[in-house]
Amino acid sequence: MEALIVRKLGDPTTPPSSSENSPIIVSRNTAIPELTTPTSVRIKVAATSLNYANYLQVLGKYQEKAPLPFIPGSDYSGVVIAVGSAVSKFVVGDRVCSLANLGSFAQYLVADQSELFKVPEGCDLISAAALPVAYGTSHVGLVHRAQLKSGQVLLVLGAAGGVGLSAVQIGKVCGAIVIAVARGGEKVQFLKSLGVDHVVDPSQSDIIPNVKEFLKARKLKGVDVLYDPVGGKLTKEALKLLNWGANILVIGFASGEVPVIPANVALVKNWTVHGLYWGSYRIHCPSVLDLSLQQLLSWLANGLISINISHTYSLAECVQQANLAFAAIKDRKVIGKVIIVPNDPKPGRSKL
Repeated sequence: MEALIVRKLGDPTTPPSSSENSPIIVSRNTAIPELTTPTSVRIKVAATSLNYANYLQVLGKYQEKAPLPFIPGSDYSGVVIAVGSAVSKFVVGDRVCSLANLGSFAQYLVADQSELFKVPEGCDLISAAALPVAYGTSHVGLVHRAQLKSGQVLLVLGAAGGVGLSAVQIGKVCGAIVIAVARGGEKVQFLKSLGVDHVVDPSQSDIIPNVKEFLKARKLKGVDVLYDPVGGKLTKEALKLLNWGANILVIGFASGEVPVIPANVALVKNWTVHGLYWGSYRIHCPSVLDLSLQQLLSWLANGLISINISHTYSLAECVQQANLAFAAIKDRKVIGKVIIVPNDPKPGRSKL
């Protein structure tokens, strides 16, 4: 089978001068994975997401280090093509989605039946592949951790990226008043098309007076939940907008700078700071992820949320233009998700 292989750690955003110095290659003779246990299921991968975490994996800067060489990839969707002797939940032909520790950037993979979710009617497989990590992160953060309520004010930083866009949509489903921060006219217009209550472009306007003016016009005191996948200076500014008793969701540091949240101010204002490493729930509290993904699939099937696919690649295209694909994620040029379609040599929707 074909698979995307990381053979050495390095920067995937640097244009390779030759295949020899690229950290990523496509292997066309990788062995199709075997059914290793009676409850194993083999899936033909329909689509898989390219996430910011995958960029960090190739760099060697992700929280969990994989031994070289490895096949990267996490959330995916596909069709069941073989089942173990004790599999009871799935049959050949079922459409499924899930999250892998590694290995989804390939034409086939094997998972235990306990890790898989049926994709309901009304959901296409490409959307289902984009759901688990980005939308799962936002759902667990906003619904389970911050317990976002109808009428509360949600401020989303990096609102046009994969997790940011998912937070915006989930916030609207929860009935929150959503303020989105994103750079560039195209991103601003897209967020407005989703019904976001207020959008701020920090390249055009200072965030603090802009948001305060909106809050004053709506007779609102401040922000109740801060969703922050960016960090850096943007976090420092956003803290000045928070209400007493606000919840802060620390999602990541796309800016490259880890922010300082002053403990003395958190004490006085009764803030709650939630660190959210979504993947660790698979170890410590998998039932939360199960319920979360089931809820998200239901919302997707019923049209309450939608996935915006910004760029689509085959495996070969992903390697040939890997620096562009990873750079788009690193530089926050993507609106929504980047998808790899392993079994389609020419998916026809690449835009980079």
